[in-house]
Amino acid sequence: MGVNDILPIILTIVIGLAVVSGFLVPVFLKARRSNENYTGPRDANDPDPLDTAGTGASTGTLVQDRPETHVPPSGLDTAVVVPEAPVAPSAPSLETPLPVEGRLVRLRARLAKSNNALGKGLLALLARDTIDENVWEEVEETLLLADIGTDSTMDLVDTLRERVKVLGVRSPEHVQAMLREELIKLVDPSMDRTLNIKRHDGRPAVLMVVGVNGVGKTTTVGKLARVLVAEDKDVLLGAADTFRAAAAEQLATWGARVGVPTVKSDVDGADPASVAFEAVKVGIEQEVDVVMIDTAGRLQNKVGLMDELGKVKRVIEKQATVDEVLLVLDATTGQNGLTQAKVFAEVVNVTGIVLTKLDGTAKGGIVVAIQKTLGVPVKLVGLGEGADDLAPFDAESFVDALLD
Repeated sequence: MGVNDILPIILTIVIGLAVVSGFLVPVFLKARRSNENYTGPRDANDPDPLDTAGTGASTGTLVQDRPETHVPPSGLDTAVVVPEAPVAPSAPSLETPLPVEGRLVRLRARLAKSNNALGKGLLALLARDTIDENVWEEVEETLLLADIGTDSTMDLVDTLRERVKVLGVRSPEHVQAMLREELIKLVDPSMDRTLNIKRHDGRPAVLMVVGVNGVGKTTTVGKLARVLVAEDKDVLLGAADTFRAAAAEQLATWGARVGVPTVKSDVDGADPASVAFEAVKVGIEQEVDVVMIDTAGRLQNKVGLMDELGKVKRVIEKQATVDEVLLVLDATTGQNGLTQAKVFAEVVNVTGIVLTKLDGTAKGGIVVAIQKTLGVPVKLVGLGEGADDLAPFDAESFVDALLD
């Protein structure tokens, strides 16, 4: 075969190779580019690129140290909201108790409004043109319903009847003026109603608050603390009611509202005498003006509980005198309150009465009955659920409110 015969064959082979390479080279390059980052199989000890925390376990997602940012859809505002750092709670602001003077004025107005059934009844009877025997009998009934007491009622009616007869007075104004005078005598403004809250012998004054269940002792202690704070007294509370659930916390809440500390036990059912002793001890160490001890409610016919109350007082007296024992009575209980008062007075020598729930009742005459029975003055009155609805008792203001 000559050269001229071979050349056409070689040319055909070259052209064929060129065509084939035109298809294979791009494929080869693409395959090579796709494998440029491949470094071979990963050893078991190599770190997982997704394990940015270095825990050795893959989470499948990258962990971010900053809050996740959400990009809004196109066309919306792109401002990023960064979560604010939590703000530390500020110290609670202390409440400012109402001044005693303003509280007295407000309570007198409330008393006149809530207890006017007694005053209006008496005034309506004595305003009649003719005051005969039937009128006097109705006056007696009204006074008895107001819980003034049988003896006091009879004395008051007999005195009024005699004065009207002797003076020959018939005008309603004169009879009402005499009624006011006689009621004030019954309430007895000469009684010492001041609280013994002065430091003495380098020690604070100590007040115990006692009474049956449900009359509002803990609330009374809290309200009284506000009264004393308003008088610029340094006060400490002792939560010796260790049996009622949350009683100590309730008392501490009252104190915290006006910046008064509370000594209490963290153990339910702790010895109340021990708590009272510790409270007085702390009061002495901190040189406070007044230590008030809240005691558990107890029925007056439960001998064991009453003996325990006496123990609390005796334990306190090992390091300080008990200057006040305030008996809290519910005005709505009427004559039953007298029975309670007698028993408590025998056990702990009651020095003063706190009459609560006097609002909404016509039984204000219980003031007279209690004082005459015990010879102990009503020192404080409560007329509502408000924090400042407790005030010192004033005989003339009380009578004027009834007859307003």
